Amino acid sequence: MRDGGLGLNGSAAAVIGAGQGIGRATALLLASAGARVALVDEVEDRARAVAREVAECGVAAVPLAADVTDARAAERAIARADAELGGLAIVINIVGAASWAPLLEMDEATWQRDFRVNLEHHWYVARAAAARWRSADVTGSLTVVASVSGVFAAPRHGAYGAAKAGLLSLVRTMAEEWWPSVRVNAVVPGMVRTPRIEALWQRGEIARPADDMLGRMAEPEDIAGAAVFLSSPLARRITGQALVVDGGTSTRFPYTLS
Repeated sequence: MRDGGLGLNGSAAAVIGAGQGIGRATALLLASAGARVALVDEVEDRARAVAREVAECGVAAVPLAADVTDARAAERAIARADAELGGLAIVINIVGAASWAPLLEMDEATWQRDFRVNLEHHWYVARAAAARWRSADVTGSLTVVASVSGVFAAPRHGAYGAAKAGLLSLVRTMAEEWWPSVRVNAVVPGMVRTPRIEALWQRGEIARPADDMLGRMAEPEDIAGAAVFLSSPLARRITGQALVVDGGTSTRFPYTLS
């Protein structure tokens, strides 16, 4: 089995939100490096479809349907992935989605939904994985996908930005409380060309951004590469960190001087 130098051959990984976009790309990259993968998605058909693609890489693929915004469902998904793969070493949680509205037009239900979908469930998943690793006295790696919207202002998606900012804080706290058993890191993307974002463009709900400093918009595979790296032994000395993957956009000087 090709490993690509990542040291993942034979490892067991769970990808949460594996059914499309960044999750699908992450699952396929793990499989190409020889990892066995549990594919957790709210939609069972999506999980099964990606599981078939993963299996074509010659590794075990376990599709699991679960709504991880429910604490008990998240715990069951991690328990099943752990049992069916013979011990998880890696969990990568992709799940998240933004609601779009100015803050003064956002209702309480939308605010609460965005926190549930972008922050609360990360604790449910992480808690379930970390408790297993620590009780079994083994090490594990947890990687989450945050957003530059949690670093900067998030106009017209303020609840999402606030939740992602909370997620970045949670990553640092989990890394501090759970070391050395669990490494915890975040990938922090800018805008990524996913099916959900493409649909928003087509409906005119958001404008397509200009290309970044590298001359194009990020693809799901770009974020998957960062997540898999942080989950691999190559990153064994990295924990509590946020790796920004935005094509250099956040490095730009914000003022015009000429």
